[in-house]
Amino acid sequence: MPMLLAVVGLAGLFHAFVTTDMLKALFSGATLHDIIVSTLGGSVSVGQPIISYIIGSELLSKGVSLYAVTAFMLAFVTLGLVQLPLEFSLFGRRFTVIRNLLAFAFAILLSFTMTYCYLGIVA
Repeated sequence: MPMLLAVVGLAGLFHAFVTTDMLKALFSGATLHDIIVSTLGGSVSVGQPIISYIIGSELLSKGVSLYAVTAFMLAFVTLGLVQLPLEFSLFGRRFTVIRNLLAFAFAILLSFTMTYCYLGIVA
């Protein structure tokens, strides 16, 4: 129950503080630009994976492209720039850097692939 309240609260905060004009300024409509911006945004965000679904739904409802939302959700779950110091100490620098670079590349690649599979087109 506390998680449900947190999710509903997050959706409300998103509606209150993130306007459509803010998102239009951030996302230009150019597919590659939007994917890179959302991948970077997802990589610095921290939270449980279920939160990415709520944020993704809100982004879609505000007119952000499916490419950008997919990239954001993948980066939100797989990339962790905030956790880098901990990963460095546990896994080593080399492994952590390679893992994050691969996760970044795959977030971009999979956003194209998933959108193509869903829509049947590549815009």
